[in-house]
Amino acid sequence: MHRSSRMKLLAGFLTIIALSVIVAGSNTANAQDVAVGQAKANVLAVLVVTAEQDLAFGDVMQGVPDAVASGSADAGWFKVAGAESKEVSMYLQLPDYLWNDSTTAGGASDEDRMVVAFKDNDLTIGILAASIAGTPGAGAITDLDPHNIAERALGATPNNELHLFLGGTVFPTVDQRTGVYSADIVFTAAYTGQ
Repeated sequence: MHRSSRMKLLAGFLTIIALSVIVAGSNTANAQDVAVGQAKANVLAVLVVTAEQDLAFGDVMQGVPDAVASGSADAGWFKVAGAESKEVSMYLQLPDYLWNDSTTAGGASDEDRMVVAFKDNDLTIGILAASIAGTPGAGAITDLDPHNIAERALGATPNNELHLFLGGTVFPTVDQRTGVYSADIVFTAAYTGQ
């Protein structure tokens, strides 16, 4: 073959390849489409956590343990409110001691402590908006462990609330110093995303 024949043959192949690419490219362009989606978010109501009432042991005697039941009017009362039927995790940070901090006649600080304990049935959860300490209401969930609170959905009440009622027991020693003893009970709640 002559050089010019080979060049013509090569030019023909290149032309065929170029036309194939153009034709194939135009088919591909016609096969495309566009879809539009959206990103959405629903902002939930802020959780509101309140300590409605202190756990009140009242007057106790030296050497005599004193218990308050979770169904008692003296039970500690916490409330959490937020978005209807949304699940919340709850945690109670419970003290091991109640403290008495007084000042001696010489002006020095003099601390004393009294053991406080929480049994695995010292918590009741009221699901009605009308729940109050001593009357958790119909459907209340009793005998719960305050150290391990299961996740729960906020009630579908007008206020979307849960009420936690906490009992406990103090153990004054036979020579417990007189005075007022106290400690913080910290209640934390958060949405779980469910």
